[in-house]
Amino acid sequence: MSTSNPTCLIIGASHAGASLATAVRKEGWAGRILVIGDETVLPYHRPPLSKALLMGEKTADQIEIFKASVYEKSNIEFKLGVSAESIDRKHKTVLLNNGETIAYDKLALCTGARVRKLDIPGASLKGVHYLRTLADAQAIQADVKAGGKAVIVGGGYIGLETAASLRKLGMEVTVLEMMNRILERVTAPELSAYYSDLHARHGVSIVVNAQALELRGKERVQQVVCNENRVLDADLVIIGIGVIPNTELAAAAGLEINNGVVVDDCAQTADADIVAVGDCTNHPNDLLGYRLRLESVPNAMEQAKAAAASICGQKKPYHALPWFWSDQYNAKLQIAGMNRGYERVVIRGVPSTDQFVAWYLKGDQILAADCINSPKEFMAAKKIIAQKLVLKESDLADTGVDLNALIPKDSAGTTA
Repeated sequence: MSTSNPTCLIIGASHAGASLATAVRKEGWAGRILVIGDETVLPYHRPPLSKALLMGEKTADQIEIFKASVYEKSNIEFKLGVSAESIDRKHKTVLLNNGETIAYDKLALCTGARVRKLDIPGASLKGVHYLRTLADAQAIQADVKAGGKAVIVGGGYIGLETAASLRKLGMEVTVLEMMNRILERVTAPELSAYYSDLHARHGVSIVVNAQALELRGKERVQQVVCNENRVLDADLVIIGIGVIPNTELAAAAGLEINNGVVVDDCAQTADADIVAVGDCTNHPNDLLGYRLRLESVPNAMEQAKAAAASICGQKKPYHALPWFWSDQYNAKLQIAGMNRGYERVVIRGVPSTDQFVAWYLKGDQILAADCINSPKEFMAAKKIIAQKLVLKESDLADTGVDLNALIPKDSAGTTA
């Protein structure tokens, strides 16, 4: 399709969608930009949902990614409260669930991910929640009561962040984790031990090797029944057992799916007029040497820049080092890199002081670093890992060694 006013249609009013819409305009797209969103609010930051927003420290307005005036200034349109039903690639149209058909010249899939549901008896009782959207967080807020009992199913980062927030709000909190330790899929035993201790110090009960089998109650949830005949009283249940990428729309349109919508390093699908960005994508990363799907804000933002360039006929490959963060109580975790395939862990500092780093190594390669209340080491770790520097384990472990001094300087005298 070639018109005097070409349309860039973005499906998903997510962090990826908001970042892409503004980036496309900055790249020089002069035509229409329309964002489709199934929620009724403008795109917002998701990380505060389990923290500042849940605790009432921030309002919904305060977690918006951009104010409405920013979109208006860039002439970016939104159609909210609707979702895309299907894509007709031949005729370059998208059918919405309200029956409307929208034509596009360039299409971006920023469909994100949805919560993985727990299929057990009683899962639909009142007081049982998931946490992915603003509406989810507001519904949980309405059920919070000081002195009440909260049970969280899932000991991943979302579950633990929510546990910390609910504890601060005065609830009695129990976390149920199916594995042998919390965060088992994503961190070393040293980190799991640290977080178990941190939550214990704040009065949270963590039960490992625990499986929720049934939720009991008349209209509202009252009990959680687990394996080993354990029964927990509950006024509030939050289920956090992961997410599933929203790839059905792309799959039905004949695009390749492999744990996400398959894209190249410029966020391009096999269709020259369709890009995909964010949690829903499976993309290559030359720094890591493999393909992966990332659920992170930095990934959504950086990949959006590559996608915007592709839409505007430019090539700006995306190969950023993945990084993440988690805030629980006064412990700020910043993660640089991916620890996939690590062989050993080197600890810098003392975990009991709430300030340390866990380095993940494979051979002599530093794969990743988990930095607790260690922002200086985190900044150094990003450079060390991205540049594939080989450092002595004794230097990594010694808090007296300035890591930045070990990073080569470029010709201008600044740290590369």
